[in-house]
Amino acid sequence: MVFAMVSLKLSNWVLYQLLANSCYKAARKMRNYCFLLSNPSLISSQQPSLFPSVAKCSLEGRGSDTLVCDIQGTLLRSQSFFPYFMLVAFEGGSIVRALALLLSCPILFLLDYELKLRVMIFISFCGLRLKDMESISRAVLPKFYHENLNLQAYEVLASAGSRIVFTSVPRVMVEGFLNEYLGVSNVVGSELHTVGHYYTGLLSGSGLLVKHRALREYFGDKKPDIGLGSLSLHDHLFISLCKEAFVVHKEDSKISCANTFMRREKCPKPVIFHDGRLAFFPTPLATLCMFMWIPLGIILAIFRLLVGIYLPYKLALLLGTWSGVHLEARGSDPPRSNHKKGVLYVCSHRTLLDPVFLSTSLGKPLTAVTYSLSKMSEFISPMKTVRLTRDRKQDGDTMQRLLSEGDLVVCPEGTTCREPYLLRFSSLFAELADEIVPVAINTHVSMFYGTTASGLKCLDPIFFLMNPRPSYYVEILPMVPRELTCAGGISSFEVANYIQRQLADALGFECTTLTRRDKYMMLAGNEGVVHDHKRPKP
Repeated sequence: MVFAMVSLKLSNWVLYQLLANSCYKAARKMRNYCFLLSNPSLISSQQPSLFPSVAKCSLEGRGSDTLVCDIQGTLLRSQSFFPYFMLVAFEGGSIVRALALLLSCPILFLLDYELKLRVMIFISFCGLRLKDMESISRAVLPKFYHENLNLQAYEVLASAGSRIVFTSVPRVMVEGFLNEYLGVSNVVGSELHTVGHYYTGLLSGSGLLVKHRALREYFGDKKPDIGLGSLSLHDHLFISLCKEAFVVHKEDSKISCANTFMRREKCPKPVIFHDGRLAFFPTPLATLCMFMWIPLGIILAIFRLLVGIYLPYKLALLLGTWSGVHLEARGSDPPRSNHKKGVLYVCSHRTLLDPVFLSTSLGKPLTAVTYSLSKMSEFISPMKTVRLTRDRKQDGDTMQRLLSEGDLVVCPEGTTCREPYLLRFSSLFAELADEIVPVAINTHVSMFYGTTASGLKCLDPIFFLMNPRPSYYVEILPMVPRELTCAGGISSFEVANYIQRQLADALGFECTTLTRRDKYMMLAGNEGVVHDHKRPKP
C-alpha cells in the first residue's frame, strides 16, 4: 500500500514537473519568439546585458592594463566568419573549393555554432598547403579585417598596454593581422591538424577553443583588467572573469560603420599592400552573385579585349563604353617644342592597362616600357611594349632610343599599388627627357582586382575586364616646366619627387618611400625580380 502511494506521487511529480511544466515553459518561449519576430524593433530591448556598453569604457590611464577580447563579434563588426573562410577557400584553394563552401550554406544554417565552425574549417582547409595559408594571412585577410573593424572596440583595445585575443576561430587566420596591425601581444585560438606541409581540415587534439577555460589556463588565479565581449552567453562567461567588462552592442557597430573614414588615421599601421583577386566582402549572397556573373564576365572580357585590340580608338571607346567600361579623361595633350624627340608620359601605376587607356584617351599610338610582363600580355597588347632589364645603363639607352622614335609611357613606381598611395619613383626617367608630362591614373573595380603579386600575371587584364563596370580615371597634367627638369639644373631625384607629389595631389593620394621590393617581400616573400635565363646574371 505504501509502495503504491509512493509510486503514485512519484508519477505525479514526473508528469507535472518534467512534462507539463517543461512544455509550458517551452510554449512561453515560442510565444515570446513569435512575438519578437512580429516586432523586430523590440529584439534588442529583450536582450539586457549584465555589463555596460563599450562606449562607456574610459580610455584614460589604461597604459598598464591588460585587455582580453575576441576578434569575432567584438573587434569585427560582422558576426559571421563565413566571408573570411570564403577568402581562404577562394584565394588559397580554388574556385571549386569556394563553390563547395557556398553550396554548404543551407547545411550551415541548420547547424549550431560549433558544428558550423568545424564544417567551414574542413571545407576551407582540407588539403590546403601551409605556405598558401601563410600567404593568405599575410597578404589577403588583413585588408578585409581592417575594413570591418569596430572603431569603438579598437579604441579601447589601443588604450590598453597589453592586449591578448582569445578566439574559437583558427589562430592562423587572425594572428598575423592582430600582431602586425593591432599590436596584440598574444593570440590564443583553435589549432589545426597538419600532415607534412598540408592541413587535414580537422582540429588538433584540443578541439575548438573554449574562451573562458583558455583564459583561466592562461592567467591562473590572476584576473585581466579589461574584458570585451559580445551579447552572447559564452562571451558573458568569458568577460565575467575580468576586473572590468564591457560588451559591444549592434548600435556600437553601426556607429563604428558611420565613422569608417576615421580608421585610416586611427589605426597604427595602414594596409598599403594586399593581394588576392576578390575586391568585395564575400558574404554568401555576394559570392552567389559572383558565381552567377563569372560566365557572362568571361564573355564580356573577351569582347572588350577584341574591341581594344582590333578597332580604331574612337570606335573602341564607343563600344567599350557600351559594354560597361567607364573612362573619364581630363586634360589635353600639351604642345611640344622639340619635334625631334618624343614626349615622356609619366604615369601612376594601377594596372597593366594604364598605357592602353592613356593611348585611348589621347587617340594616338604610344610605346610602353615594361618589366616582367607575361608573354600573353605582350601578345594581346594593342600597343608596342618593350621590356626593361633593371640594368640602369642598358635601360637608359633603350628609353633614349624609343624617345627618338616617338612618344613613350613609363610608370616609375615599377609596380602597381591598389590603395591610395604612390610608391617611390625611380629617377631614371628624369635623366632622359626634357619634355615630361605627368599623368594621374586611378581605377575602380567592384568584383575582381586586375593585379596580383603571387598569382598568374597573364590573367590580370582578363580579371580587370571581367568586372561589371570597371572604370579608369586619366588626368593629363600640364607639362613640367623646363626649369624644373634636369635641363634646368635640378637633380633627377628632385624631379622624380616633384612629379610624385604632383600626381599625389591630383589624385588625393599619399606619397611613400616604399618600393617594388617592399611590396613583393611582404606579399610574395621575394624581391619581385625576374631573371632572364637567356643571358648571364650580372
